[in-house]
Amino acid sequence: QQRDKLRQYQKRISLNLERERALARQLLREGQHQKAMLLLKKKRYQEQLLDKTENQISNLERMVQDIEFTQIEMKVIEGLKIGNECLNKMHQVMSIEEVERIIGETQDAVEYQRQIDEILAGSLTEEDEDAILEELNAITQEQMELPEVPSEPLPEKVPEASPVKNRPKPELVAAS
Repeated sequence: QQRDKLRQYQKRISLNLERERALARQLLREGQHQKAMLLLKKKRYQEQLLDKTENQISNLERMVQDIEFTQIEMKVIEGLKIGNECLNKMHQVMSIEEVERIIGETQDAVEYQRQIDEILAGSLTEEDEDAILEELNAITQEQMELPEVPSEPLPEKVPEASPVKNRPKPELVAAS
């Protein structure tokens, strides 16, 4: 709002400057140098006010930008604060001791399974291994057995004489 008011003030001063310049010319033409000089001093003062107003507008715009940026920073900080609170709640729910306990249980379960695998792998003797290989060969042989060949002779195939119909080929006739 202040920036807009300053802009309006600048317009008013600019209009006054133009009027006073025109009035100073008219006074000079009429020979009133003293009044023209006074008017030009007033004009000079208003030009300085105009410069000050421009500086104030620049300061206000900078301040607005700083405020907007600070608002963005505040939102970022608020987001970080909420994220930090969320992390703290998660850490309360899942303590280091709990994580270490779960990891330990998992490692124990993996070790137990490894032991079972070793026992199963080590309990097979050479005879068991041979029996397993024989069974594997038997299964593959079953899959490869071919069906028996029929003992009856195959019937002779007599070619059938099928009547072939001779059709006359259609003639092409030129269109007129």
